[in-house]
Amino acid sequence: MSTLPSPTPPAPVPDLAGTAGGDPIATDPAVGVLGAGAAEPGVVAGARGGGPAGAADEPTGAPHAAIGPMAVGGSAAVGGSAGGDAAAGAVGDVLAAIRERLLAWYTVHERDLPWREPGTTAWGVLVSEVMSQQTPVARVAPRWREWLTRWPGPAELAAAPVADVLRAWDRLGYPRRALRLRECAAVVAQAWGGELPRSEAELRTLPGVGDYTAAAVVAFAYGGRAVVLDTNVRRVLGRLLGGEALPPPTLTAAERRRAATVLPEEPGLSARWNVALMELGALVCTAGAPACDECPVRDWCAWRAAGYPRDEHAGRRRTQAWHGSDRQVRGRVMALLRRAGDDVVELSDIEAELAGIEPEQLARALAGLVADGLAVRVGGDAGADQDAGGRAVAAGEPGDAGVPPVGYALPR
Repeated sequence: MSTLPSPTPPAPVPDLAGTAGGDPIATDPAVGVLGAGAAEPGVVAGARGGGPAGAADEPTGAPHAAIGPMAVGGSAAVGGSAGGDAAAGAVGDVLAAIRERLLAWYTVHERDLPWREPGTTAWGVLVSEVMSQQTPVARVAPRWREWLTRWPGPAELAAAPVADVLRAWDRLGYPRRALRLRECAAVVAQAWGGELPRSEAELRTLPGVGDYTAAAVVAFAYGGRAVVLDTNVRRVLGRLLGGEALPPPTLTAAERRRAATVLPEEPGLSARWNVALMELGALVCTAGAPACDECPVRDWCAWRAAGYPRDEHAGRRRTQAWHGSDRQVRGRVMALLRRAGDDVVELSDIEAELAGIEPEQLARALAGLVADGLAVRVGGDAGADQDAGGRAVAAGEPGDAGVPPVGYALPR
């Protein structure tokens, strides 16, 4: 991790009313301060992206007041009294300043990603979101272009053979996403006339579409107001407003309330706010090496003001090494099946290709791929992939005369 700068003590809240050029911040007794701010129109078509990149430092004046963890989205209401109204106004001014600074930074540093191009369809945005889940944007961008050139809409993808879809997914990882995307395409083509629904609730009824993806489509495809919470956004808001190094392992209700509290009311502006937070998390406020000196909102960062405390959730995080894992073995098998085209790969050839892999692990990987619909087993006795001890076996070995050898292939 890079050496972090020494925190600067927060100064009194500056009078920044009106700097965002928009409406005054309204208060809600239930959640605290609601963002309003600059009425800057514009729909952002797609937002995903990750990977390190440099960002020019933006000069600033004197440091401003950090927003404490309880000031935004906390349990205490800020309205109801003269003191509460003053506090709400001060927090609102700071939020307006943060919004103005972040959106100005994003205008300069926005990356040129294909799904952000004008004319990108809602389906194209959905495909980019599904592909970008746990996959670096550098690998997604070329595959996204190829995918939409081949299958520009849900109807085309729904009609494609499963094997072709899995081969086109190639090395994006987690290939079950490709199957779910094809299932989603079939539902959209048949039940929705080929057009994605426009509400989060309706989008969540589609195969493979959860809370995040539904919100992302509403925001980035339709310009609607939605709380978009990916890992980057959670980390930025957690540091900026919560003073925590990293967010909890799983999304909490408190995080969702906090994000909703600072989300601008105007739909077009809220979409731009969401994508700007994502970009900041991907380029500057990264998990392992945050470039705090280059952050446009560092003057208000609660994590910086607190002296960069360590990750309080570190003991709850689980990490699994890739090398030697079942996922790695499954990936190697899938690569072998993709290279084979429509041919069946005999188990003996798979064993030779993956020499050194424990038979039990290989058998487990093959059984899992079949169960997940990513591969089909061909030949041999039904269920004869392994013996009683878990050893991978191929029917057709000596003593199995008349039984065709076991093989595997991509689903048709």
